[in-house]
Amino acid sequence: MEEYKAHFKFENLKIWQKAMDFGEMIFDESRNFPKEETYNLISQSRRAADSIALNIAEGSISQSNPEFIKFINYSVRSLAELVTCLHKAKRRSYISSEVFKQLYQEAFHLMNMLQSFKSKIK
Repeated sequence: MEEYKAHFKFENLKIWQKAMDFGEMIFDESRNFPKEETYNLISQSRRAADSIALNIAEGSISQSNPEFIKFINYSVRSLAELVTCLHKAKRRSYISSEVFKQLYQEAFHLMNMLQSFKSKIK
């Protein structure tokens, strides 16, 4: 991958980078879901995962901290939605307990990062 210089401040945020990586993990894992879930759990999981980083980026250009916090809260909601999708995937045996545990731990870590970040920008 070609290196570039980040021009947007959100690109330097560890929380955005983590959310981007997590989104790719979800995308990759959802490739293994059955085709019948294409317009249901696959789409929902991917949209929720992508929304986490998208909202961080969108909020970062806000002119006020309260506005940024609002977008961080959207990211938190998307993450909660994604955790529910992970539970659904595990219950339907689309992911193993080991994969669930790994993704769940990543989600928990990201949630803690979001909450900590939110408290620092207040």
